Amino acid sequence: MRIWYQSFVDYEHGKTYWDRLGAHLKSVVDAGTEVDIKGITPHDSYAHPLVEMRCAREVICNAVRAEREGYDAFVIGHFQDAGLYEARSAVKIPVVSLGEGSMLYSCQLGQNIGVITINPRFIPWHQHQIIKYGLERRVTGVHAMQFEPGQILKAYESQKLADEVAQLFHDKGKPLVARGCDVLIPGGGIPMLLFASIRDHAVDGAPVVNGIPIVVKMAEMAVKLRRLSGLGVSRVSDYIQPPPEVLEEFMTHPKGL
Repeated sequence: MRIWYQSFVDYEHGKTYWDRLGAHLKSVVDAGTEVDIKGITPHDSYAHPLVEMRCAREVICNAVRAEREGYDAFVIGHFQDAGLYEARSAVKIPVVSLGEGSMLYSCQLGQNIGVITINPRFIPWHQHQIIKYGLERRVTGVHAMQFEPGQILKAYESQKLADEVAQLFHDKGKPLVARGCDVLIPGGGIPMLLFASIRDHAVDGAPVVNGIPIVVKMAEMAVKLRRLSGLGVSRVSDYIQPPPEVLEEFMTHPKGL
């Protein structure tokens, strides 16, 4: 099984993160599963919807490339899930994503989920995600730290900063737990991986979810179910596939003026 893991960070700007992510993925996949990490350049360095939409276009194109290159599944390793629905409509291989996958699995761990994102500008985006996924009654709180994506990457090269990020996450999580959230999700692959070494990570008894192994296992399961029975996404509504000429137009149209 071959999985394309789409990061929104490129190797040039996140070498330590990429190296650690690669080792983490190898430690959680089944025997025989290969995961290739792919980046985006320019990388996602600023918390803003325009950056998300720019990256989303590349994600959709890369999902098509992954299918054409023989990959069995495509993982969006970015919590904002930019381009998720469009990518699913463009390809036949399974497309799973970090934000949706983490939220859905967390609903099996508790009744009220809290998300702690890295920057307040992401809060509206996450709120839109929660509504889109129909989880308003389950994902009941979104709080934020104060980092740009590029800034939090520096924690991978400084244990002092990594400890500060973990403490800040803990401080932001306590009010959510006090309000009734019984599961907490770091809103991003970067903080998830940063906390991955913390065994039984919890804030006042509320487990902290690392969605990276969850989304990769979801990809493996989706591939296995597709092989067993042909099960895939519905083509009735959100994931209707475009005609071939429309897909080619999208793939070949210039990205900018």
